[in-house]
Amino acid sequence: MNGQNRADIRTGIEVNIVLKQDQTTGKLTQGIVKDILTNSAKHPHGIKVRLTNGQVGRVKEIITTN
Repeated sequence: MNGQNRADIRTGIEVNIVLKQDQTTGKLTQGIVKDILTNSAKHPHGIKVRLTNGQVGRVKEIITTN
């Protein structure tokens, strides 16, 4: 599942995000969603989230759904 729909993302789920500094390489970072930062229902580059470790990026893959 991709991370373009806000309705698919909830706090506490495991996701792969791309950090701002990794956008050119596409390197993914795995973590648990703490906060959803994008207000719109959809975003073509992925919904922006903050992970529990404080990193911020756009969701590329949803690993688990609770």
